[in-house]
Amino acid sequence: MADETLSVAMKHEHHEVDEGIEAFVAKLDGGVVDADGLHSTLNILRRHAYMEENFIFPPLRQGHLMMSIFGMLRGHGEIWRTMDVAEQLAADGSDHDKIRATCEQLLAQLAQHNKVEEAVVYAGADVDLEPAKAAEWAAFIDGGTMPDGWVCEKAAG
Repeated sequence: MADETLSVAMKHEHHEVDEGIEAFVAKLDGGVVDADGLHSTLNILRRHAYMEENFIFPPLRQGHLMMSIFGMLRGHGEIWRTMDVAEQLAADGSDHDKIRATCEQLLAQLAQHNKVEEAVVYAGADVDLEPAKAAEWAAFIDGGTMPDGWVCEKAAG
């Protein structure tokens, strides 16, 4: 993470995920279904959601960002369900149009979600998180792993 703020590191992950999904779609357009590549990208996104729900959202949901955090959690659930569908479709690999449409849906969901998250939640986290919580988050960014089987709070709908 070096000298960047926590929010900058998280924004970087947003771009990494978007680029990974876009690369998957580009390969798909060339006739290749890189299910492993999509799985790797979506694991980055799942770990990212884990960080948010376990390091950022809990301390911020008690304050003035409560409604924003509620919206972010709801968005995670929608994104999570779309990721599951995309991975299933990619594993099957037969309906390229449906796979592409699902990935485009996921990119649209992420664009909307990330816009609010970056402007509101991350900005609040940079200012409002207690130093000890920020240090835990920073340590996790630099190498923490998500527990096996973890799913986001609103994944079930």
